[in-house]
Amino acid sequence: MLKKFTTLLLCGFIAMSIQGQNFGGGILLGISSSQVGGDNLAGFNKAGLLVGAFANTSILESLSFQMEMTFIQKGSNNPKMNDVEHPNYGKEDITSSYIEVPLLLQYHQNSKLKIEGGVQLAYLINGYYNDLNGKIPIYTVNPFIQYDFGVLLGINYKYSKNISFNSRVSNSISPIGTEDYDSIIYYNSLRKGKYNSVLSFTIYYNL
Repeated sequence: MLKKFTTLLLCGFIAMSIQGQNFGGGILLGISSSQVGGDNLAGFNKAGLLVGAFANTSILESLSFQMEMTFIQKGSNNPKMNDVEHPNYGKEDITSSYIEVPLLLQYHQNSKLKIEGGVQLAYLINGYYNDLNGKIPIYTVNPFIQYDFGVLLGINYKYSKNISFNSRVSNSISPIGTEDYDSIIYYNSLRKGKYNSVLSFTIYYNL
């Protein structure tokens, strides 16, 4: 499933990037700082890698469309897991990684600054909980949903002809845990579920 998903998106990405003279693109590299809302931990304490490629095209004089394909690490971190005197002692945290496809509309405030917003679809590559003993093995059902849908907002600053700096915030719009769906469907639970929240800081290199 992952191979089919990635291949389909990659073909569309390549086709988009090579059509016409109005299309541009390049590569990107950055870091993610994330948390999982609803896991009883707070703070963007989980650092991760963000790497990928992008293609874009002009729609209007001050509006453009951009598509990206990235590998991103998300999750939550409990820095006080081993602190027996802290309320978060022993609380599990989460490690996850995704193939993510953001679809963005970018408003050109001026020649340097772009404000962007859009949606993203992510495919889970790996996800697991961590406790005091490290990674918790999955014995039966994967505790995470295979797909993550989200929305995002960001700012892009053009530093030079080829280099841009981007800062972005994104959030899931549907729960990422299978147990959250089970609770909602079968028990009409008041639990809000768990959601990925990510702050990212990225360098874009325009080819």
